[in-house]
Amino acid sequence: MAGAKELIMGSFMVERTAFVPSTSLVFGPHLQNKLCFSPALVSGCGGERRVGSVGRGSVAAISQDFVKVVSEKPVKFKVRAMVTVRKKNKEDLKETINKHLDALTDKLGRNVVLELVSTEIDPKTNAPKRSNEAVLKDWSKKSRIRAERVTYTAEFVVDSSFGVPGAVTVTNKHQNEFFMESIVVEGFACGPVHFACNSWVQSRKDHRRKRVFFSNMPYLPSETPPGLKSLREKELQELRGDGKGSRNLSDRIYDYATYNDLGNPDKGIDLARPTLGGEEIPYPRRCRTGRLPSDTDINAESRVEKPLPMYVPRDEAFEEMKQETFATWRLKGVLHNLIPSLIASISAENHDFKGFADIDSLYKEGLLLKFGFQDEIKKLPKVVSKIQESSQGLLKYDTPKIVSKDKFAWIRDDEFARQALAGINPVNIERLEAFPPVSKLDPAVYGSPESALKDEHILGNINGMSVQQAIEENKLFILDFHDIYLPFIDRINALDGRKAYATRTVYFLTSEGTLKPIAIELSLPSSKRVLTPAVDATSSWLWQLAKAHVCSNDAGVHQLVNHWLRTHACIEPFILAAHRQMSAMHPIFKLLDPHMRYTLEINALARQSLINAGGVIESCFTPGQYCMEISAAAYKDMWRFDLEGLPADLIQRGVAVPDPTQPHGLKLLIEDYPYAKDGLLIWSAIENWVKTYVQHYYPDAVLIRNDMELQAWYHESVNVGHADLSHESWWPELDDADSLVSVLTTLIWLASAQHAALNFGQYPYGGYIPNRPPLMRRLIPDEKDPEYLKFFDDPQRYFLSALPGLLQSTKFMAVVDTLSTHSPDEEYLGERSQPSTWTGDAEMVEAFYEFSAEMGSIEKEIDQRNSDPRMKNRCGAGVLPYELLAPSSNPGVTCRGVPNSVSI
Repeated sequence: MAGAKELIMGSFMVERTAFVPSTSLVFGPHLQNKLCFSPALVSGCGGERRVGSVGRGSVAAISQDFVKVVSEKPVKFKVRAMVTVRKKNKEDLKETINKHLDALTDKLGRNVVLELVSTEIDPKTNAPKRSNEAVLKDWSKKSRIRAERVTYTAEFVVDSSFGVPGAVTVTNKHQNEFFMESIVVEGFACGPVHFACNSWVQSRKDHRRKRVFFSNMPYLPSETPPGLKSLREKELQELRGDGKGSRNLSDRIYDYATYNDLGNPDKGIDLARPTLGGEEIPYPRRCRTGRLPSDTDINAESRVEKPLPMYVPRDEAFEEMKQETFATWRLKGVLHNLIPSLIASISAENHDFKGFADIDSLYKEGLLLKFGFQDEIKKLPKVVSKIQESSQGLLKYDTPKIVSKDKFAWIRDDEFARQALAGINPVNIERLEAFPPVSKLDPAVYGSPESALKDEHILGNINGMSVQQAIEENKLFILDFHDIYLPFIDRINALDGRKAYATRTVYFLTSEGTLKPIAIELSLPSSKRVLTPAVDATSSWLWQLAKAHVCSNDAGVHQLVNHWLRTHACIEPFILAAHRQMSAMHPIFKLLDPHMRYTLEINALARQSLINAGGVIESCFTPGQYCMEISAAAYKDMWRFDLEGLPADLIQRGVAVPDPTQPHGLKLLIEDYPYAKDGLLIWSAIENWVKTYVQHYYPDAVLIRNDMELQAWYHESVNVGHADLSHESWWPELDDADSLVSVLTTLIWLASAQHAALNFGQYPYGGYIPNRPPLMRRLIPDEKDPEYLKFFDDPQRYFLSALPGLLQSTKFMAVVDTLSTHSPDEEYLGERSQPSTWTGDAEMVEAFYEFSAEMGSIEKEIDQRNSDPRMKNRCGAGVLPYELLAPSSNPGVTCRGVPNSVSI
């Protein structure tokens, strides 16, 4: 007992010491369950957590013999905050001046001030307990340190009744904003208290309110400690804003708007575009910027053009490393486009490729060398000249992977078919359930729904089977782009230099497990035509043109529907609602946080340069100005959230059937389907991780139904973010663990693996234009057409003239090169920043490490599959391995890697 008494008496001397280590006052088990010290000194930082929380820390206790000693006035002691600030590598002149001014005025009291907020309420004031205010030390002294991260300290005096710090408020009295990465508060007996900030802290002159950062302890709304309840509510109110006014770049406000900013009617009627979103043209909502309407159309928001930035909430903007990567590749894209543009302006003959050698030269010699344009570089801006002098290869494209192993792979029918299973758009292949296929379009508007395909078109290519037998044995598959393109065909074909069909392609599943194309239907509103595999030289070139039109259809649906709509636009409302309705303390917000990174920024950049009127997508894809209307038509008629998960999608397309005896609960009808096989591994890993997480926090379905923040998030995502489809009956109810796991797994799958599968192969496959032309300029002639003689005399030249020209091709290549690039700061599935402290729940930290290990195992399994000669759709002479769902990657264009989020 004497030793215990000495410990107790020693504790009263704490106020005389400079700093209390986090390991102080740990008692043996023989003293527990008696009388406890205040939580400020001895309790676990987890506080009074319920089911699913981290266990409480050790509690120091003593015998009742010492009650009188312990009950004396609270003890004062010091604690320390270690604040990590990430510095900017590059500053503009104003920022540099302000930085020096901040260093000076910091000494005079215009500094950065922190305050600790307890999880407990002060019974005297009925408000949260707060520490004294403390300033970050040595700001001026460390202002000149050249390092990516700088750590500052602040010291607070608290007493033993303070409790556990649950929040820190920050006031920035400087001129410049700064990026606060993390705060660690040391000195409490429970150990360090972590705050993962990762946020820009604005100057008080721009934002008067104090910034609030919560500790990494997760709390359901009903579990929120009393001291944090009001802060939790106020923080969400600030993030929602009031829905009024134009947003400043420094704001952190999340709100909704329709896509009314794609057009630019002030520059001409040809750049006007309809609003996407609303009863007339349903579409998901995007982040509101609040800009003024255009001068000529009050319903159209005014444009912000490059290089001016588009508004996204400040913490959603690219961090500096990502900005530099994007800027470098954007400059490369400018240079790639600049030279051919100048060339085309000098000689009209340079608009088209004259032969395949011209295409090859883009990768071998580079544009500058090929066209002998060295002298013209002197006329370009100095920055371009310097770059050209330092790097002769900057204007030369890397050889796309599709032709790196086999230069002529793209010509072969087996490769054309393989890419439907293992290319960059492997999500449209369907089982053919009835032959001939029938359109679902209104016959009163679009004519007979019946196809021109007949039994005789395919009988010679299905191994002696009857058509019905081939259907019953699951041997026939189809890429059907008829219904999505036909309503737009006349308008597309009326555009200058655009020609398209609505295509259907029928495939036969061979005994080797590969697909073989056996018929292509080419439909116009006034006619339908069927082509079959070549039997002679003439039909070979016609067949090649038909495949090119199929690829053009496929490229448009891939980019406008599967890529942009399904993984960019449809996720944005869920992200906006998450920030508006779920606190950063909410465990589900913590789960989703890495899967929301950069998405709002990349979507804003897309509205500015890619999907806007006259932007890259309209310029480079066959539908031109009707691109986004096609995307909207798909949202209205095809998109269903309940079918966005991988198993549901595979079953809906008929390429899999439910089978509870199989590992993933379904059986693939094309066994060697690389996208599906690898995707199911990742889907199951995500689902298991999410299931573990959800069951940990919601052991009872009542907790899900009563979670106000969770229900508000889902309700707003559906009824505001997807308001135009909110009436549909297929939306899942969020009423139990299974439904919550399904919704969360689907969102994480879309943001990570699905986006990766559809995005990072764009240059490796599409960078060689003949393999996958995004735009076609000529229809296929028949013997009655005047152009047939041109085709007959020089089919190669006719084929190349049907593809995009030099300027269109290089512009497209530069863009997909950028879109296929991983930045150095990418976070991949199974990775998190601050992996051991992203949550204060140790059990979930451990569960996440298990999920991370599972990603490593999946990568090894994918490597083995790519080396298995039995899997002919991913292994063989000249065949590209399927690595788009291999989780990890180096920076650059790698054709692999699954980032956590839609970040490019």
